[in-house]
Amino acid sequence: MAFSDQALLSQDFDFTMRVAACGATEGLPAAGEQPTTWAVNNVWMIAAAPGFADAYASALAAGVPRPGNDPAVISDAQILSAVQALP
Repeated sequence: MAFSDQALLSQDFDFTMRVAACGATEGLPAAGEQPTTWAVNNVWMIAAAPGFADAYASALAAGVPRPGNDPAVISDAQILSAVQALP
């Protein structure tokens, strides 16, 4: 994993929106906090989950359009697992 790949993933709007959707489903945003705010505050830790940055870099190299939105690159189950592993 390259830190640059993790950095790119953490800045991917589609990925952040998927993280927000997962967080909302899990009821993680604090009362009054928007899921997108929660996602922005946690996306770096989620992007650091094992294999995420490598999968994202591979998708970019393969020319996958919108890799952060593609569940074939990082699945919803993987995102859920990473979200549930947050402290």
